[in-house]
Amino acid sequence: MATSSILTNVVIEDPKKAEAFVDALEKSSQDPVWKPSAPSIPILDSVEELRRFLGRKRN
Repeated sequence: MATSSILTNVVIEDPKKAEAFVDALEKSSQDPVWKPSAPSIPILDSVEELRRFLGRKRN
């Protein structure tokens, strides 16, 4: 796991700071993964759509 090597040298002696750190880790794991609102590459389902798309690029 990638975080195991990152957290190897982390020492938190204050219980409040340790709890805040754990809470932050838990919260970050519950955040939804970001997804773009629209695909950057158009998905063309038909030959006509492909022809229109390529026709616009030429002109």
